[in-house]
Amino acid sequence: MKTPSIETIRHSLSHIMAYAVKELYPETKFGIGPAIENGFYYDFSLPAVAPGEGGALSPNDLPKIEKKMREIIKQNIVFKKKIVSKIAAKKLFSAQGGSASGGKNQPYKLELIEELPGKDVTLYESGGFFDLCKGPHIKSTLQLHSGQTKEIIDSFKLTKIAGAYWRGSEKNKMLTRIYGIAFETKKELDDYFLKEAEAEKRDHRILGQKMDLFHIDENIGPGLVLWHPRGAILKKIIMDYALQEYLKNGYQLVDTPHIAKLNLWRVSGHTDFYKENMMPPMHLSEIGVDELRSSSPFANARAEEEKDDYQIKPMNCPFHIAIYKTKIRSYKNLPIRYTEMGTVYRYEKSGTLHGLVRVRQITQDDAHIICTSEQLSNELFSALKLTYKILKTFGFKEFNIYLSTRPEKYVGTPKIWEKAENSLKYALEKLKLKYQIDRGGGAFYGPKIDIKIKDAIGREWQCTTIQVDFNLPERFDMIYINQKGEKERPIMIHRALLGSLERFIGILLEHYTGALPLWLSPVQISIIPISDKHLKYAETIEKELGSFRVEIKKENETVSKKIREGEIQKIPYLLVVGDNEIKNKSVRVRERGKGDMGEIKINKFLKKAIIELEIKK
Repeated sequence: MKTPSIETIRHSLSHIMAYAVKELYPETKFGIGPAIENGFYYDFSLPAVAPGEGGALSPNDLPKIEKKMREIIKQNIVFKKKIVSKIAAKKLFSAQGGSASGGKNQPYKLELIEELPGKDVTLYESGGFFDLCKGPHIKSTLQLHSGQTKEIIDSFKLTKIAGAYWRGSEKNKMLTRIYGIAFETKKELDDYFLKEAEAEKRDHRILGQKMDLFHIDENIGPGLVLWHPRGAILKKIIMDYALQEYLKNGYQLVDTPHIAKLNLWRVSGHTDFYKENMMPPMHLSEIGVDELRSSSPFANARAEEEKDDYQIKPMNCPFHIAIYKTKIRSYKNLPIRYTEMGTVYRYEKSGTLHGLVRVRQITQDDAHIICTSEQLSNELFSALKLTYKILKTFGFKEFNIYLSTRPEKYVGTPKIWEKAENSLKYALEKLKLKYQIDRGGGAFYGPKIDIKIKDAIGREWQCTTIQVDFNLPERFDMIYINQKGEKERPIMIHRALLGSLERFIGILLEHYTGALPLWLSPVQISIIPISDKHLKYAETIEKELGSFRVEIKKENETVSKKIREGEIQKIPYLLVVGDNEIKNKSVRVRERGKGDMGEIKINKFLKKAIIELEIKK
């Protein structure tokens, strides 16, 4: 019997899990259950009375479901594919799952059947469980416990329970989602858990709290980051370095508003193609004139002025275009490279928000390059080379590159898209960069190169995006005067090399487990005087350390507690000073990760720290 693929095994396990849930809780209503990366899940609407506290499933119930799954696997259940009419399928799902309730025992399945094209649907029967599914599936559970029995049976596990809105819409009912993981061998499963334990240790949300960098206050709003002094310094260090590199490479710094009239986003196409990712517009025109009169002596003027609705910006591109259009541009002026550390706002569903890596307020190292078709390739080469330089400076050495092509919803013509995609392919191949195709992954206005970095434990993170856009120059009627004195349409490259600064900082914290390189650390050196009488010497040392970011621990706490706090906050160097250090014009150095390095003359320590700083670039 042919060994099924791991994707097929995962898909089949999702059905077996659903069958187990049905056996344990017969009144369950079933949603969907696909295979996903590393495993599978299934969504359920459980009976009003179920095990666990509060009448709902808890993680404590997962072993019982898993045990039932293993019992089902051992029964050699056959997966039978059936093609039936929609009418027959509706009858089946109206009666499945116990006594009928208004003729709709499985309302979610009935809803899906209604939307499927054609007269027939594909089902899979496995034991006493039926499901809408195209497959593929294993032939029988014998394939999960034959030959290398233990390998397969022991290489899956149910991992967690979460809430999930039906079909991902917050307007629909919240269902219970059970996740499982599955691999071909138990070793792969064990390796997965080791990696997960390492990832938990590196969780940037925990590190951010311990290092006093940031927090998110639900009273202010989900996905909105409050940067503490140290976090704000870290963010500034990254922005300053990136901007310094961009300005050295011919970019011009601009700064633009956070909102604009709604019509701007209609022209750009965002309201038609990006609306679900935008914050709701500000309907200022809905404020009544009488209301305004009662609240302000300038009400009439304000009411007249605020007839337009406004939109908080999801992107910076239309603003940069507006700056370009303030003058008639010549081919001699091109390329023009505008850059901005612009803050944009995007609506992310609350269930997808996650610390810094998924937020609603995003600071981007955004830039737009406006160039001629002859300049396009060189601009792409430069952007890619600069990307590699910057990411390597931050300590990332492994990358996966994706060429994201035309999505289902897009502006422009297929011919224009093909031209843009070919220009990106040419740049990648000319620089001999290996890449994969991400079909349909482009932005609505153009294809893009996405560069994903690999962190210290091999996880892939999306950072850089470089997009070629022939469409917004058309929509905004951008022109330049060519060598013949004729009007010509420029091309625009959208690029963010670090991407979201919030996300990038989250990635950095997890990559380094919070132990940031000296040049990135918000506090590079902490001076710990043994007592108040050593404070003056600590201040002298601070001055000698010049431009290093230094703090003196003046709190009325023990030296050991101050050292412990410094270690928790991942400060690279802790300098303890007392009578001996004053006498010898030295410091007692504790280096992060190495502990007590002994007493060192201050000038020798300063030289060591300067050398460490210089190594970073």
